[in-house]
Amino acid sequence: MELRVLRYFLEVARRGNVTRAAEHLHVSQPTLSRQLKDLEEELGKKLFIRSNYSIKLTDEGMLLRTRAEDILDMVDKTTDEFKSLDEISGGDIYIGCAESDGMKHLIRAAKALRDKYPRVRYHIYSSSTDSVNERLDKGLLDFAVIVQEVDLSKYNYLKIPSVDSWGLLMRRDDPLSQQTSIRADDLLNIPIIISRQGMTEDFPKWLGEKQDKLNIVATYDLIFNASVMVREGLGCALGFDKLIHTGADSGLCFRPLEPGLVTPMYVIWKKYQVFTPIAEKLLDELMGRFSDAPMSECLFPSI
Repeated sequence: MELRVLRYFLEVARRGNVTRAAEHLHVSQPTLSRQLKDLEEELGKKLFIRSNYSIKLTDEGMLLRTRAEDILDMVDKTTDEFKSLDEISGGDIYIGCAESDGMKHLIRAAKALRDKYPRVRYHIYSSSTDSVNERLDKGLLDFAVIVQEVDLSKYNYLKIPSVDSWGLLMRRDDPLSQQTSIRADDLLNIPIIISRQGMTEDFPKWLGEKQDKLNIVATYDLIFNASVMVREGLGCALGFDKLIHTGADSGLCFRPLEPGLVTPMYVIWKKYQVFTPIAEKLLDELMGRFSDAPMSECLFPSI
């Protein structure tokens, strides 16, 4: 299976049309069609459902698309790493992050590094902590910023001097907006929108048995879409403070939980990770800034 053919396959999958994909790839349509047919024969599976005007992926095609994206991401990242091995003036750094106002601490370090090395480029992948960890484990990221406790068997870490406070995001015309804080019993009779991570990591201890009594109408990974659900009246969202604009002109407001519920924040990387020179420089910058924060006891494990 050639990398070139995988790139052809992905382009067709993304555009849903062989002609448009061929134009973008600067190859002829017959050549592209033949490459796709050869790929199907090599794998022994039908990858596309073809019609007169478009093509759609089969279940096998969807699986290959997921695998091809990971493979090509890794190839591109590896290529960039080798290009930058002798070029300390710049390079590419890949960072995964969950949504958090505490990201500002990492961004300040990233900016300071770029002031010294103007050719550094940052590639940010934003998603839930589980998705970010998965990409880190696959080697697609150099660092990850997570908002949950660290798995010390897999990662080294620096603790960011910031925590995220949980609360309830609601419309300003919601009766609960008249309160200064939200207690567990306040959540039992309203439609709740909750993050998947919070539902499994943070709220079981805070809510106890009451979690089973919640009227959960939706779950989310990133809170912007949850804020749209709140604005449209689907429910109230449990999430972190300072991520959604709640000014007087927004129509939304945020109230903290009582007793307070906070989540720590860490920068993590795989144990025994080999960094590019520029990624090593970012780690040095982070360590200099977070030197007073608790670190992994085996920050630099001996081999």
